[in-house]
Amino acid sequence: MSNNKKIEINQLTKIFYKKNESVAAIKDVTLDIKDGEFVCILGPSGCGKTTLLRILAGLETPSIGDFKIHRSSDERPLQSMVFQERGVIPWMTVEDNVAFGLKMRHLPSKQIKERTHYYLDKVGLKKFAKLYPKELSGGMKQRVSIARAFANDPEILLMDEPFAALDEQNKFILQEELLSIWEETRKTVLFITHSIDEAMLLSDRILLMSAQPGQIAREKEITLPRPRTMQDVRSNKDLAAEFVDIWQHLQTEVQGSRV
Repeated sequence: MSNNKKIEINQLTKIFYKKNESVAAIKDVTLDIKDGEFVCILGPSGCGKTTLLRILAGLETPSIGDFKIHRSSDERPLQSMVFQERGVIPWMTVEDNVAFGLKMRHLPSKQIKERTHYYLDKVGLKKFAKLYPKELSGGMKQRVSIARAFANDPEILLMDEPFAALDEQNKFILQEELLSIWEETRKTVLFITHSIDEAMLLSDRILLMSAQPGQIAREKEITLPRPRTMQDVRSNKDLAAEFVDIWQHLQTEVQGSRV
């Protein structure tokens, strides 16, 4: 992993106005993410995790503060975002979904075909290339979203609880597939999750957010060597202690937000 900064976030604050009320979703978020770093964000529901990702994706504008995503190439899109669900385009085949970003960039048809087929193969969907989303399971739809995001070769990858709606078995399989592709590409990833196990498996660093308005309360580095498996995570005594510490942080934040 490079020491170069890929994402610089400076005092980001987002305030939503509703009728005569204002609600601060996030407040004074200052953060650097290195090139090639996999960072997970954990925090109680409603703490502004998704708002932060939407700002980085250009879907929301900050009320205060700014951020910068450092480009390595003018030819790459700045970011791709993978949502929890509804990320696939229903009237397009699996193949056309994965190729969508590449076609929007008007890349040569040969390059589009090669990259699309490569990532379809990486997520095990090559034989389902001509199917439509309605013919796919939830796990397969998320594979389509992940393949499309990596095929588009963005500067950074933003992932908003992409596996939350899946059953445990599918979740483990997709986590392993995601890590396999990430190990190869070393994309800079910012990944939202509610699962402590998932954060420990995937990330180099975990950011713990406070209750609303969301701030970065603490951070933890995960030094367990890669490649790693869920068995490695769950059998590691140091990570077991970290799990309890993170759990207590989340419980405290949830209880504090109800006072």
